[in-house]
Amino acid sequence: MSVLTHRLANGFRIVTEHMPGLKSASIGIWVKAGCRHERLDQNGIAHFLEHMAFKGTTTRSALDIAESLENVGGYLNAYTSREMTAYYARVLEEDVPLALDVISDIVLNPVFDPTELEIERGVILQEIGMVNDTPDEIIFDWLQNTAYPNQPMGRPILGPVENVQRFSRSAFEEFVGHHYAPGEMILSAAGAVDHDAIVMAAEALFGGLSQVRKGSAEASHFAGGEVREVRDLEQAHFALALQGPAYLDDHFHTAQIHALVLGGGSASRLFQEAREKRGLCYTIMAQAGSFEDSGMLTIYAGTGADQIAELANVTVDELKRAAEDMSQVELDRARAQMKAGLLMGLESPSSRCERLARVLAIWDRVPGVEETVEKIDAVDLNRLREFAGSITLGAPAVALYGPVDGAPDYDEVARRLVA
Repeated sequence: MSVLTHRLANGFRIVTEHMPGLKSASIGIWVKAGCRHERLDQNGIAHFLEHMAFKGTTTRSALDIAESLENVGGYLNAYTSREMTAYYARVLEEDVPLALDVISDIVLNPVFDPTELEIERGVILQEIGMVNDTPDEIIFDWLQNTAYPNQPMGRPILGPVENVQRFSRSAFEEFVGHHYAPGEMILSAAGAVDHDAIVMAAEALFGGLSQVRKGSAEASHFAGGEVREVRDLEQAHFALALQGPAYLDDHFHTAQIHALVLGGGSASRLFQEAREKRGLCYTIMAQAGSFEDSGMLTIYAGTGADQIAELANVTVDELKRAAEDMSQVELDRARAQMKAGLLMGLESPSSRCERLARVLAIWDRVPGVEETVEKIDAVDLNRLREFAGSITLGAPAVALYGPVDGAPDYDEVARRLVA
């Protein structure tokens, strides 16, 4: 397998990896345009735009787009995150040119038809309503906003209802014109692909785009705080976040291993202590997420009203104890989990395609798998314990939802973390 990259004269980047023996391929375009690139009055437009890309172009109707790849057994999809929007497809080898043509068409030539816009506006309002009615989803939006208050990084990807209700065609055109520049796009492909053919096609499709001057996204600052909404629900939902490292931070891989030790599976500390020993919850998890200039360690659990205080205290105590007695056995297990997840993911062209785009966006190169494994292996016990001790020193972000009257207050959680 070989990774090849190419940059067009206008800054548009291409990365491919041929995977011998496969008869299918994944291909997509990743755009550096997520909710952190939106103004306050634009919040939600990157996600709405992703939806509208499928609703018609200058040459294809919405039905044409839907049928184009399904008629050949492939599929087309997209997503919006805080820092990226992705449009991608999975097809058989012979249909890679078709997939690229369709993806480039929906990215470059959307028409924002007024009728389709109103239909999709209703769809997104339903999506927002569904999230708001799902406690273990909405609590993460609240946690993000509490961690990064009054900042683009803290705003919801779907945006508020009032924004979605008023977005117009001109608003979409403004956002596209400012953010969908060639230097902000990456074309990634993996599987049964031919690098030279894709570069040639990309040159024809994207080579004529003009680069535009684009300001950097507003810097993010983890602040912490609490949001608490008491509601008559079956479960009390508890989420806690601490500031973690950014993608390029030296502690990036340490943070990933730390989160796995804490709550990355049924053998993890939080699962064993909170669920297996004390029976406080059904689900408890921890994960480390990173952004361009910040990051978060996030812990989430759902429990009963009578157990919320104990669960919160156990969670904080396990965070504190980790700095003192994380073991080599736990480190080795988390390291094995991380490497296995990386290597197993590489067996899928879809996972490999996404990884290529993401790492190229972060490092402007594609680190080899061996390099990544070396960095994972370089995390020793002393470094892990030091990180576990340092991460609890900052102000936490806490979100509580449901019958949470008995949960400890924010100051008590913050004091317990540093005690």
